[in-house]
Amino acid sequence: MTLIVRLEDELRQAMVARDAARRDAWRLIRASLRSAEKQRQRPRHDDEQLQVLQRELKRRAEAIEAFRGAGREQQAGAEEAELAVLEEFMPEPLSEEELEEIVDDAIAEVGATSLGDLGRVMADVMPQVSGRADGSVVSQLVREKLA
Repeated sequence: MTLIVRLEDELRQAMVARDAARRDAWRLIRASLRSAEKQRQRPRHDDEQLQVLQRELKRRAEAIEAFRGAGREQQAGAEEAELAVLEEFMPEPLSEEELEEIVDDAIAEVGATSLGDLGRVMADVMPQVSGRADGSVVSQLVREKLA
């Protein structure tokens, strides 16, 4: 079942259950996915849809931080509720050991020996961890391994 189909099903269930918070969160997510499809002028693949969801997760996390910094707890709470709904669709995150194993394999496969090979290693690692690890965490790990 594709991500969009699952999302549509969840939206329907939230509407039947009259769960306004979940319904609204699903509608926002669906709108961002459809907007991304319009930008590309073609349907997105599941991995591309996961990238959109990751972007939305990051936006929610930043919004929570900004609202808390401004003392706006009610808005931060609403963003946290949306974040929790979004996280339901994300695949299980990789453990540190799994991520290190993927990075080590990529370094060996590419034959990387210095930070100059960072881009080649990242190009090999990111498709493997798409949606399951944050790019900045992966980049930091690769930098540590190549240093």
